[in-house]
Amino acid sequence: MIVVEVTNRSGTDVDEPAAVELVRLVLGGEGVDEGEVGVSFAGPEEMRALKAEHLGVDEPTDVLSFPIDARDELPDGVPRQLGDIVVCPQVTGDAWRGPLVHGVLHLLGYDHGREMEAREEAYA
Repeated sequence: MIVVEVTNRSGTDVDEPAAVELVRLVLGGEGVDEGEVGVSFAGPEEMRALKAEHLGVDEPTDVLSFPIDARDELPDGVPRQLGDIVVCPQVTGDAWRGPLVHGVLHLLGYDHGREMEAREEAYA
């Protein structure tokens, strides 16, 4: 079972059920059928602070991913913590779905490049 926890601190309305459905669609399409994912929608100042802290760049961004277990082998009985994704709807506008897919793929170990772009197109 895929558990998706969504929080919205952005101050902008977001279709949270659609975000959960999209995360589950991508994970299922990538062969992941159990795990936990956190999805947060955050405002531009929070995104700026996160990007500065984790990437050393002082600017807001559309999405950041914080992978934990990815596809690592885990001991029996240990729940899979895929990680957390933070999306800034003020940066993405109504087009937050593409960055969310991008973030999910990062949780699974994809890096920027042709393979990731092909996977993103599959869920567009």
